[in-house]
Amino acid sequence: MIASIVLAAGKGTRMKSKIPKVLHKVSGKPLIWHVCQAASYMGVEESIIVVGHQAEDVEIEMGDKYKYALQEEQLGTGHAVMQAEPYLDKEVETIVILCGDTPLLTGLTLKKLLEYHQETKASATVLSAVLADPANYGRIVRNADEQVKAIVEEKDALPQERAIKEINSGTYCFNREALFNALKEITPENKQGEYYLTDVIGVLVKDNQKVEAIAVEDPIEISGVNTRIHLAEAEKVFQKRVNEKWMLEGVSIVDPDVTYIETSVEIGMDTIILPFSQLTGDTRVGEDCVIGPQTTLENTQVGNLTHINTTISTDAKIGSNCKIGPFSYLRPGTQLADNVKIGDFVEIKKTFVGENSKIPHLSYIGDCTIGENVNVGAGTITCNYDGKNKWQTVLEDGAFIGSNTNLVAPVVIGKNVIIGAGSTITQNVPAEALAIAREKQTNILNWTDRKKK
Repeated sequence: MIASIVLAAGKGTRMKSKIPKVLHKVSGKPLIWHVCQAASYMGVEESIIVVGHQAEDVEIEMGDKYKYALQEEQLGTGHAVMQAEPYLDKEVETIVILCGDTPLLTGLTLKKLLEYHQETKASATVLSAVLADPANYGRIVRNADEQVKAIVEEKDALPQERAIKEINSGTYCFNREALFNALKEITPENKQGEYYLTDVIGVLVKDNQKVEAIAVEDPIEISGVNTRIHLAEAEKVFQKRVNEKWMLEGVSIVDPDVTYIETSVEIGMDTIILPFSQLTGDTRVGEDCVIGPQTTLENTQVGNLTHINTTISTDAKIGSNCKIGPFSYLRPGTQLADNVKIGDFVEIKKTFVGENSKIPHLSYIGDCTIGENVNVGAGTITCNYDGKNKWQTVLEDGAFIGSNTNLVAPVVIGKNVIIGAGSTITQNVPAEALAIAREKQTNILNWTDRKKK
């Protein structure tokens, strides 16, 4: 059985934030979420998160899928791992130790680490990286036979050790028994006064146990996030990864450098994403769509063959073959059936719009049910709020709403009704009727001359 221990107890003071470092987000998900996802890809069956600073916040965010070990006082990485031991299932034989602030680490890399660890039958295997500038990292010290001899933290390293380019990523595979036996032997006798997990490697070597190291192919994967600058850099890496993934799946992204798509988003084949568009959260876009430019879809479901131009949509459902925008705003609760047109400067909230209906321009529609083949003229608004309560407006099939109409809810407009332009409708209108509610026009002759006098 394989388990992971994710170290997430640190405060992350360099982030200068009220939020625990591991809960800052890249690609829409917390740093630690990405780490745990990578671990699940490699086949981890049990995960323990070591928490400390703002532990409750981390537990609430990550949920009951994980076990939590509390490190009340942060006394180093070795001490953190010790706190996890009582939570491990007795069947666990292999332990993967991960840092909660390394979101770029991929499941494929972790799988290679595990396979190498199993093939070599090592007691410990370190994920390393070879860097041109290894500053601030612990160094992998090897003997004349290229076997791992020790990991030396930079603050404790001799000049010749600091010249080593191979560094420790902070990610390991351990044999369970070897790990916890060695942890009993380490001490905090170092410049930091902490229990270093890296000292376990020296203990294992001293006991003639096999220690291996395998270098990651792309060193960017082992990058930790310690500042807002690092956070932005990680975001850029995810942006590139996600966009390339979808382009390889048959999605056209016209300018990937200015297109932001979160990890959780799904997009169908032959859809085109135009520049300056953002797709976030639980957004699902079908096939053969055109999204953008300058469009934001958050938690929005989109059918096939739909065009959405310069629009903001949040928590909405959009059918197939719809035309949306430009400058439309779809607020939570919006549901559009197939073949719907929503034009420029239209705002819709908590409304269902039936097939083949259209709201072409300059309208606010809230708390409304619209049937099929309805035309809502320019400047129409639903007056849904009386200062205390929200009320429903119903437009039944075939209704034609003239321009500049106020629909004062609650009100029902029957089938095939025509509302005269400029009307303020305060009462229900029966099917097939014409409703006009406006003042009679009055022309005052010679008004201009009289005004001059």
